[in-house]
Amino acid sequence: MNLGDFYLEILMLNSFRSYFRGLSVLAVAFALVPANAPQANAQAVGDIQVEVTNEGNSDFFLTPVWFGFHNGGFDLFNVGSAASSALETIAEVGVIDPLNTAFAADPNTPGDIQGVVFGNSVAPPPINPGETGVGFVTPMNPAGYQFFSYASMVVPTNDTFIANDDQNAYQVFNAAGEINDASGVFEIAVLTSDLYDAGTERNDAGVNGGAAFAVGRDGAAGADENGVITQATDLSLFAGLNTPAGTTINDTTFGAGQRIATIRISRVAAVPEPSSAFALAIGAAGFLLRRRRS
Repeated sequence: MNLGDFYLEILMLNSFRSYFRGLSVLAVAFALVPANAPQANAQAVGDIQVEVTNEGNSDFFLTPVWFGFHNGGFDLFNVGSAASSALETIAEVGVIDPLNTAFAADPNTPGDIQGVVFGNSVAPPPINPGETGVGFVTPMNPAGYQFFSYASMVVPTNDTFIANDDQNAYQVFNAAGEINDASGVFEIAVLTSDLYDAGTERNDAGVNGGAAFAVGRDGAAGADENGVITQATDLSLFAGLNTPAGTTINDTTFGAGQRIATIRISRVAAVPEPSSAFALAIGAAGFLLRRRRS
């Protein structure tokens, strides 16, 4: 099963329950509008905006990016240790539901401020090379969510992901809830040093190797590795794979010293008027997002 089919199956199985606290319904709503239309806006003034750009310095895609704000104590993973089951699920198939649950239950996440950034194609889409996606959450308890963490699978691979190992690396807000940058935008450069192998599935680009989001590959067929998290340094194994998006993985290097992605965090200052084409999508998604924020 490729990653696109995997996501669509999840949406079908969960169409009337909350997947990632209503965000699956947001994705389904956008699937009802034209694929080439601009993304709708469901944010409010004062919300936190998280923008993720796949810099396109390789041919790899990023699965929808999970992010969370915490008090500095939420430790997503440690290099040299085994991945948690929640991180394994992201690293192998790009699904964020287990991490959503783990984050909400952690004592270091007062207010449970977390969200997801989708791409702009069919729902729920990966972020294509060169593409930017945006997500929004409503803030509360400023002293409790100063720090930021993120995670996303790099596809097509077996269990390669990007994330921050140091939970204190990004202090986005001060105790008053103000962004820690005079420009009002806190920018994070995701570099090759932020690229990891989860050690949960053997790297294998073969037909039965388990590489997700690759044409002719069964993403559920990979062999367990039972290893630990290490830095990923060479993804050339996946060169030549074709993706469901109609592209081929040729460039696997990300370029020496170049970014994999850029994350920009800011406050929403104004909300643009949505076009009538998105009225239905905004109505359904906005209702569920406001339930998540209450």
